[in-house]
Amino acid sequence: MLRRKFLSGSAGFMLNTLARSKAGANAADDDGLFRSFGRDFSWGVSTSAYQIEGAVDVDGRGQSIWDVFARIKGNIHSGETANVAADYYWRYRDDIKSIERGGFDTYRFSTSWPRIIPAGTGRINPLGLDFYDRVVDECLARGITPWICLYHWDLPQALQDRGGWINRDSGHWFADYAAVVGRRLGDRVKHWAMLNEAAVHAVIGHGFGDHAPGLRGRSNYIAAMHHQNLAQGLAIQALRAQRSDYQLGTVMCLEPVRSVTQRDKDVRAAQYFEAIWKGAGLDPLLKGTYPAVLADEFALVTAPHDMSNIHQPIDYLGLNYYNELHIQDDQQSPFGLTFGPPPEGSILTAMRWPIEPQGLYRQLIDLRDQYGNPPIYIAENGAAFDDRIETDGAIRDLDRIDYFRVHFRAALQAMRDGAALRGYFMWSLLDNFEWTEGTTKRFGIIYVDFKTLKRTTKDSYAWLADGLHGRQ
Repeated sequence: MLRRKFLSGSAGFMLNTLARSKAGANAADDDGLFRSFGRDFSWGVSTSAYQIEGAVDVDGRGQSIWDVFARIKGNIHSGETANVAADYYWRYRDDIKSIERGGFDTYRFSTSWPRIIPAGTGRINPLGLDFYDRVVDECLARGITPWICLYHWDLPQALQDRGGWINRDSGHWFADYAAVVGRRLGDRVKHWAMLNEAAVHAVIGHGFGDHAPGLRGRSNYIAAMHHQNLAQGLAIQALRAQRSDYQLGTVMCLEPVRSVTQRDKDVRAAQYFEAIWKGAGLDPLLKGTYPAVLADEFALVTAPHDMSNIHQPIDYLGLNYYNELHIQDDQQSPFGLTFGPPPEGSILTAMRWPIEPQGLYRQLIDLRDQYGNPPIYIAENGAAFDDRIETDGAIRDLDRIDYFRVHFRAALQAMRDGAALRGYFMWSLLDNFEWTEGTTKRFGIIYVDFKTLKRTTKDSYAWLADGLHGRQ
């Protein structure tokens, strides 16, 4: 329905752009693209603490669930840990300088809960807060607006030992942590995201068991999802009580869900997964209810007043988008479904994810039509490719340039059609520790040599910088 209308209509040019010969950073081809978003539109980059910081046993940091998970043989496909990652803990000043040189005006990064409160509750580590103090001050000194995400999957292991997100006390643990960070940084940081991709963390980490903490089962997913929702609402209230000048929101991975075939069982699986992946986060926050298909399961873990605590007003919603999700029936999985193959003929990234800019358009329009059109910031969008340094020292990641180009155009079309899109953050500033893939998958616009830790800007960085500097 919408897919056919979109591809045959005024925005159908996007896939034609992707299919044509790689033009690279052709200035004429992109003339006016960045300016089309308007002068008030925010452009930024995103990172996450665990994926780039390293320094896991430095300055009093406690262990996270990913530290423990990564040490278990077979969990990380490359056999690596994030003990060093991109060494950002020691190199943040140069990396933030690269953000400034690239013409970005905002930087979304996460704070590490175990670095700030090593046991998750109780004693605060002043050296951990000192580090984020320095990061924030470096951003402000360079004219970059810091956006903090309070949780990007790195739960303190000490809290996991107490049940983690399965324990409903986790909502209060998180709210207390949010208040600590707000009290220290809130005089300078005004934009706050509570959680990054709670549904992904609950589905992959607590349902399928493929991410930390490695739990498996539908009931684990239900508890982890609900308690993250509750934690988010309690943290929003805690921060709102501190200051009136905060911009408070959260970040969700929102991608249209499609069935691999039109068989009834695949269609039902896709509809159910859409509720699990999207509705279980969006609906409680923005509508105050769980999707009907999940209501009975969530009722088992919902206490009085939970929904009123979850259903909090927000100032913006962060949207992470990579591709549409293609789902098929699988009765052997905890949810009765699994991820299926992309459509035949799809152009794939190094992650084997299809490039589907039309899905970004669809998602933005869905938020316009079904969720009251909240202010939206694309908090992550990007792609991994097999980048390599050429003999002349250049990294000609033309595929990534084309990826950004077609997604920018999809976003721009959605804006023109009424979606309340306010900003766009690239994933990611740096090549990083890409969870179970280790350092083998490169999403950065800056190349990191993980042996020497030397940074090299890619052609995509130059293309973005040219566009951003040229919009002035």
